[in-house]
Amino acid sequence: MGDWTSAQTIVFLAPFVLVLIGLFIWLLMRRSIRTRFRMDQQLKKDTDISEWLVVFGWTRKVIYLPVILISLIFFVLSLLIKEPSGTMGAIWLGCFLVNFMIEEYDAGIKELLLLVLGLGGMVLWLSYLHWLDDLWAFLGGISADMNGVAYLIFALIFLVAIGVSWIRGLFFYVAFTPNYVNIQKGPTESGQQIGREEISTVVDTEDLLERMLGFGRIMVTFRDARREDISLLVWGIGKKSRKLESIRGAIVIERHSTEPI
Repeated sequence: MGDWTSAQTIVFLAPFVLVLIGLFIWLLMRRSIRTRFRMDQQLKKDTDISEWLVVFGWTRKVIYLPVILISLIFFVLSLLIKEPSGTMGAIWLGCFLVNFMIEEYDAGIKELLLLVLGLGGMVLWLSYLHWLDDLWAFLGGISADMNGVAYLIFALIFLVAIGVSWIRGLFFYVAFTPNYVNIQKGPTESGQQIGREEISTVVDTEDLLERMLGFGRIMVTFRDARREDISLLVWGIGKKSRKLESIRGAIVIERHSTEPI
């Protein structure tokens, strides 16, 4: 550091200063910060509540998990192989394009079945015209040379996007209970409680790839048309949907138990 200029020294120390500032702010506000974990603990201690569910929305970039996995595998292979094959890059590019098309067009089971049937029809057509061998030769010749570090960079980009959505979900979440729904929109006491009778919930698992990865959507709609609906991409949708149904059942039981005979 003796040969560094003052500007280089400032740039080097800047990340550490930012971390210290963030730690100082957290120490000052730790009692007022309301994360979803703190909300979960608060509901757990409430003796009047037996069923609850706290969920947040992941970014849709989670559907790129297959691409992330392939990127990491190809990065390791590039370290082991002296001259990586261009076929690896072609395979990676194909997986990325498939994921991109699924994300762009919200492909579900029907869309994927139509795609498979369309591809099958095209293969039969090409085979009847004796063009299928030429197509395989063309596809086999596709090569996409990529540096091993490029695979790692792409994986890190998607992982950062997913990590940011997880951090955001610490302060932007929805807590369901039999009596009310708490909608939190910020790190401090900026939550809003709405009566359960004022909302309705829908579980959507039509997206095939999301469901295969364990994700699904919980959508919250409001009776007040002025409120914007909430759509949350939730992990572990099977377990969470059953929990949500149990909370709905608790509402029905409570209403029946309070009705006069």
